[in-house]
Amino acid sequence: MNTHFDTKNSQKQHQTVFVMMSGGVDSSVAAALLKKQEMDVRGIHIKMWSDPAIPCAFKEDRLEAARAAAHLDIPFETWDFTKEYKDAVVEYMIAEYRAGRTPNPDVMCNREIKFGIFFKKALERGADYIATGHYVRLTTKFEILNLESHKIPNSKFQLLVARDLNKDQSYFLWTLTQKQLKHCLFPIGEYTKPEVRQLARLFE
Repeated sequence: MNTHFDTKNSQKQHQTVFVMMSGGVDSSVAAALLKKQEMDVRGIHIKMWSDPAIPCAFKEDRLEAARAAAHLDIPFETWDFTKEYKDAVVEYMIAEYRAGRTPNPDVMCNREIKFGIFFKKALERGADYIATGHYVRLTTKFEILNLESHKIPNSKFQLLVARDLNKDQSYFLWTLTQKQLKHCLFPIGEYTKPEVRQLARLFE
């Protein structure tokens, strides 16, 4: 595995990125990789569930995320989106089941919460980018548009499957728009899960 990180030539040096830190290894390594690129990294844990009748490891997950952020020496916050999650994801699931359809809560959570209200709030708070621990790759496709006899260079962002096909999560991000992708980073998309675990040990 290539563990060399180019921090001198990164065009994103010193720009601000808000990283969604779940408390797991993937998002923690994503934050560490971005800090290696000399970005101004802020760790954000999202609270999305609050029902005493259903077990949830929110407190434990938040503690792990906070520990990772402290180890990386980056600011850390918790944003409470429990109401928004209930309205946009839980109610959607219930409605779909009642209609006899199979819901996809991951797609809805990404669209409405992670790349919806979180995305909007992060940019309002000064983020140049948001980042997650999704296994997906992001690339830019350059093309020439012919408009009224004028050739205009144009670029589009494209989501690609992750290098680790067993962990690929590109399907769950199909709703993302060009305006959103412009401000997104997916640092672990070029790594396999075993490589991410190895990086986690290196960053300890």
